[in-house]
Amino acid sequence: MTGPMLRERIPGQHARVSFLELFFDLVFVFAVTQISHALLKDLTWAGALRAALLMFAVWWAWIYTAWITNWLNPENTAVRAMMFVLMALGLVMSTSLPDAFDGRAPIFAAAYVASHVGRTAFMIWAVRRDAPLKRNFQRVIAWKLTSAVFWFAGAGADSGVRLAFWGAALAIEYAAPAAGFWVPGLGRTPTRDWTVEGGHMAERCGLFIIICLGESILVTGATFAGLPWTPQVLAAFAAAFGGAVALWWIYFSIHADAARDAISASDDPGRIARLAYTYAHIPMIAGVITAAAGDELVLAHPTGPVGPATAWVLIGGPALFLLGALWFKYAVFGVIARARTTGLLLLVIPTAATPWTTPLGLSVMTTGVLTLVGAWEAWASLRAAARPAVSPSTA
Repeated sequence: MTGPMLRERIPGQHARVSFLELFFDLVFVFAVTQISHALLKDLTWAGALRAALLMFAVWWAWIYTAWITNWLNPENTAVRAMMFVLMALGLVMSTSLPDAFDGRAPIFAAAYVASHVGRTAFMIWAVRRDAPLKRNFQRVIAWKLTSAVFWFAGAGADSGVRLAFWGAALAIEYAAPAAGFWVPGLGRTPTRDWTVEGGHMAERCGLFIIICLGESILVTGATFAGLPWTPQVLAAFAAAFGGAVALWWIYFSIHADAARDAISASDDPGRIARLAYTYAHIPMIAGVITAAAGDELVLAHPTGPVGPATAWVLIGGPALFLLGALWFKYAVFGVIARARTTGLLLLVIPTAATPWTTPLGLSVMTTGVLTLVGAWEAWASLRAAARPAVSPSTA
């Protein structure tokens, strides 16, 4: 099957997410699972830092592909071939994650760099007749080649130094969009040149949240199935499942649709896509992954004292998610969401109760906070619907 290289933009409609894009996402279901397990395997500050770095890398590989498929036509044969190559590289990268700081560092770095440089080179060719977009991706590839030096240097260094090199590589990559991919002689790209289709971008990022929540459900179900169903384990299962539902409720409430409409109607969708979807989703994704690790801990050990690492995971996951959700709403609507701010403040309660409670107790408290935020926002949305003059974005 073939067709034009770029999507046809139809005014008033947003491009649908293709089956090819959903197929591509399957690689990242595996990647998210790998990161969650890596965090559980090493619940130390060093382990958390390594897991965070891997999560940043996985998200960056996915979100850059989401950006280019916003322009590319998935029915085109060359585009499909490129996506299959990216899937293969993503699978190699994902399988290397558990040993990325050990023997498979060169494989991980090579797959990561090849996916970014290859994807960007393809885009330079695909948009060759669109001068602003072509210049943008020429700038992008310059940044990618610069960060590649640090990826390969880290892969060849001792494990202790590797973290510093790879941290520098990610710092370069994450600074690039904020800097407009400025390159000497080529200048920088204004966000208005990033002619993204907002509805498609919103849907793609929502699907990645679903991937992360799906991993949480898989972890909960797999762990629960292998345990004796005691009252404590049943309560831990209920709290874990309730927490996942609350996270879904907070993200996919009416505000997700309102955000999609806001970016679709914006005269500068690239600016919103850069801040709200490229950056603000990072703490939300980190929160879901961390919460999934916490659910597994609670199911395995629902009673007993709470160690510092367990407390950090159980409280840190919801806190990271709410922080990202607060940032996202501010980036789209320019308001500080009261419900999400209150939820962050209420997490002080389980934090203070840590010395006197159990892992199950902490899980119940954090799930309660998340459920309260979801219910508050749903109630505020109903009130806004009853009074059309009040924007739903103010909850």
